[in-house]
Amino acid sequence: MDSYINHVDFFKGNNPEDIAREYGTPVYVYNEDVIRAHMKSVAQVITKYPYTANYSVKANTNIHILKMALEEGVNCDAMSEGEIRMLEAAGFPYDRIFFVPNNVSREEMQYAIDRNIMTSCDSLSQLEQYGELNPGGKCAVRINPGVGAGHHEKVVTGGKKTKFGISESDIDEIFKICDKYNLTIAGINQHIGSLFMEPDPYLDAVTNLLRIAKRFDNLEFIDFGGGYGIPYHKLDDQPEYDMESFKKRLEPIIDSFVADYGKAPLFKSEPGRYCVAEGSVILGRVHATKDNSGHHFIGTDIGMNVLVRPSMYDSWHDIEILRDGKPVSRDSLTEQNVCGNICESGDLLCKDRPLPKAIKGDLVCVLDTGAYGYSMCSTYNSRPRPAEVLVKSDGSLKLIRKRETYEDLLKLM
Repeated sequence: MDSYINHVDFFKGNNPEDIAREYGTPVYVYNEDVIRAHMKSVAQVITKYPYTANYSVKANTNIHILKMALEEGVNCDAMSEGEIRMLEAAGFPYDRIFFVPNNVSREEMQYAIDRNIMTSCDSLSQLEQYGELNPGGKCAVRINPGVGAGHHEKVVTGGKKTKFGISESDIDEIFKICDKYNLTIAGINQHIGSLFMEPDPYLDAVTNLLRIAKRFDNLEFIDFGGGYGIPYHKLDDQPEYDMESFKKRLEPIIDSFVADYGKAPLFKSEPGRYCVAEGSVILGRVHATKDNSGHHFIGTDIGMNVLVRPSMYDSWHDIEILRDGKPVSRDSLTEQNVCGNICESGDLLCKDRPLPKAIKGDLVCVLDTGAYGYSMCSTYNSRPRPAEVLVKSDGSLKLIRKRETYEDLLKLM
């Protein structure tokens, strides 16, 4: 594929150069239609039984995107009190929020209990804490399924080496704590990892979790977790995750469980990245180019403070070079390193990547940045965080988060 942004008309007729000049660079640009289409897709993963897709808001907490999830009938998972507060601000009712924290304080857990938000306990000690705070209450427990998957060890959230969940061998201890505090386990949940493009590890984990679920009486819901991937190598024509094939393989696994369990509880999944990743790009300006001992560098204002995934996870993001607002042809490619403006040797968006030759003043367009992009931004090197702009369905532009200022950086001093 020569240009993804042209292929999908990402900017809907808007000139990206005009967007960069109006809102400054770097800038996150979102496409409303892409995000809504992905949310609609995950909302239909299971149609035969009660089901809800729970968007993992840690992927992107912009209130305008959360409002889209609300409108598309997608529920949400929150990892912190702060994420609950963002959902409150977006208008989410408490019965559409699932609190799935990890190692939180009594005060943070109490915040969810006070609002009657269903809470998942990630460890026996957290379950004990929940019992102390809310004896006679109802909660969920996160089970470690013994299976993990993901593009990097730092995003694998299941298996023996991860910090997440309660091991199957400790289920009897779950029942003892529940008896002690008169707790009801309303649901069980899992998450094996993030960004898998082949369904087999996920289907194995679903099968395993449903086997474990039979040890719990009268569950109200079972949450399979998430991690559906998106094609980060789309310029090399990497195919989309085959959701239709996955759904056909998932249904008979659930059929078998329902027949054995005697009822169909509410089934859930947690599509965070899948909902929003392809719905955003980052536009950044090329401010310098240079050669160091035969290695060519493109110096931009998209530092690791703006997008940390490549530095943190060695993540791949396709990159297009724009000149006068149009993608430069990929017919002639040169190995180049795209770097940011942060004083760290690891501040690289890509290494030795075949790209069209960039010149000073060009725009760099980084694809697939809607998930774990802005939500992981920082002010490292005292650089203000960028603006976020939404290309609406009618092609109009809407500023959905202002660019931080230097004055903002000083407000808490």
